[in-house]
Amino acid sequence: MTDTPESPRPGDRLVASTASAASTTPAASTTPAAPSTPAASSTPAARPHRPARPARTAPTPWQRGVALAAALVRLAARVAALALVLYALFTALRANPANAWYQLVEALAGPLSLGLANLFQLADPRWTALVNYGLAAVVWLVAGAALASLIRRAAP
Repeated sequence: MTDTPESPRPGDRLVASTASAASTTPAASTTPAAPSTPAASSTPAARPHRPARPARTAPTPWQRGVALAAALVRLAARVAALALVLYALFTALRANPANAWYQLVEALAGPLSLGLANLFQLADPRWTALVNYGLAAVVWLVAGAALASLIRRAAP
């Protein structure tokens, strides 16, 4: 005859037993062991029933269009902010103004600065460019995120 553990029954508590495994008395196998900590002595809280999640449906063409528009707005704002940050860094680090990349970034940064290029006048022109164009980049990022969020809310 082998000693096999009994299957749990409704109402049984799953607590480690301090009784030896060799005990074969029926009373020892059905009596729950004393809890080892005060927190374990409280009755376990019943888990609330969670309703099943509704099945996901394929997005409608309107929802796809709204998502695409929001993504394009976010992308445009990030590209504008990148151009402004690059110009601020090129200026602060004294990049060569005759370079084609510098000229391209400078041409983009002028109209994208939103009038913030001369907001602060600091003693060092490099710090002035860094602060003013950096602030314009932050404005582009915040405005792009806000506009993309508003566009997203248009989807039903």
